[in-house]
Amino acid sequence: MNKNNIIIPLIVFFSLVLGAGGMYVAMGPMNDDNGLGQDEVAQLINGGETEEVLGNVDDDEEMAKIQQAIDMITDKYVDEVDESKLVEGAITGMLETLEDPYSVYMDESTAEEFMNSLDSTFEGIGAEVSMTDGRVTIVAPFRDSPAENAGLRPNDKILEIDGEDTDGLSLYDAVLKIRGEKGSTVTLTIERPGVNDPIDLDVVRDEIPIETVYSEIIEEDGKSIGVIELSSFAEKTATEFEEQLKELEDSNIDGLIIDVRGNPGGLLQVVEEIGSLIIPEGEPIVQIEDQEGERMRQLSNLDGKKEYPIVALTDEGSASASEILAGALKEAGGYEVVGTNTFGKGTVQQTLRMVDGSEIKLTLFRWLTSDGNNINEVGVEPTIKVEQPDFYYATPLDFEEPLTYDMSNEHIKNAQIMLAGISEFDPGRTDGYFDEETEEAVRGFQEQEGLEVTGEINEETGTRLQEKVIEAIQGKEYDLQLDRAIEVIVG
Repeated sequence: MNKNNIIIPLIVFFSLVLGAGGMYVAMGPMNDDNGLGQDEVAQLINGGETEEVLGNVDDDEEMAKIQQAIDMITDKYVDEVDESKLVEGAITGMLETLEDPYSVYMDESTAEEFMNSLDSTFEGIGAEVSMTDGRVTIVAPFRDSPAENAGLRPNDKILEIDGEDTDGLSLYDAVLKIRGEKGSTVTLTIERPGVNDPIDLDVVRDEIPIETVYSEIIEEDGKSIGVIELSSFAEKTATEFEEQLKELEDSNIDGLIIDVRGNPGGLLQVVEEIGSLIIPEGEPIVQIEDQEGERMRQLSNLDGKKEYPIVALTDEGSASASEILAGALKEAGGYEVVGTNTFGKGTVQQTLRMVDGSEIKLTLFRWLTSDGNNINEVGVEPTIKVEQPDFYYATPLDFEEPLTYDMSNEHIKNAQIMLAGISEFDPGRTDGYFDEETEEAVRGFQEQEGLEVTGEINEETGTRLQEKVIEAIQGKEYDLQLDRAIEVIVG
């Protein structure tokens, strides 16, 4: 593994304040003579020095225009004005003109509170978020996290936090309201694509484990298949990956599955190091492009090529560094990628400190795949597309009133999908109409689970049904994507 890479932190998302792993990116050294060299990149990203943030403003007229506007408002507005708020508003407005959800401004207090949250342990809901169309949006809930268990999904837009509208709320302010002490509950009102009405989800905050690498061996048709699941790309992930990969290889595996589903990303340097453990020697793992279109390529220094097949697993929650790895496996390694299209996060940000302690998080670069493809807002397309069973995508049920015979709505539809998917009691339809067959299916489920047999889906029945769905998703019995990846390796 390459130990000489320089680390330059670039905050991409805000998983730390929500309780997920770190989302930083780092530049590695130059491996060829094309594009930007390491010194040039380091000069462009110099750690957020104030001088760099303030920049070199040559156009005094434009600066004078801004000052004139501030003076006019301060001197002539009907009410007293806080000039510092005007300046912050001007900065926020400039960033908004970029139409970039990842470039944002934090005032001094918000920046300080945010940095204080970057502790060695995390308490929150365990989800990665960004700002999209003015709304805080879920990029991916972490596996087995409170966010996943509550039913949050990629692309869910958070409309309210504990009843407070998020419209006009900055991303930083929103995530600081969402995070909180273990055991406390936050109610999120979300807008979900394809669902007509907003959904209220109660999420019980918890301590989010910092382990990022999980491995096991699956025996199938006489072959040993290693599976490595990456939950994020944190500081120690590459080292742990290398150690667990060696253990799998010492066990003489016949193939390897790398699972980055629901992985929202992490350190660019880390994914580069992992790439050098599995991508054939001399192939580009990632390319970084600056505003002039110049590129720096990070090449793999693996000795040769792995003797066994490798398959990647992706979904819509695979973002940023996960997409780099999936793209490299697909394009540079020629390996299969199984699952669904990834999130589509193809830009690189850095937090830049202002003279007063406030900060700007600004997009400085694009990252491109091994072949030079820009995946931003597009994602990495799998070579083998496999959707999970329908109940994986079912929306959590609303228990404002029991769901009963002859009713028809989306909650009944989702309950029918759940029953059909994870129980032996198939309602025979999934169109949302509560008929007699649905009632019989509910009775059968209630009897099996030791619940009061009413044929109605009340809060107790609905909660148990959703618990069974979570258990099924966290297990492997219904994992069609993993099954297909195993088939690829077994042949």
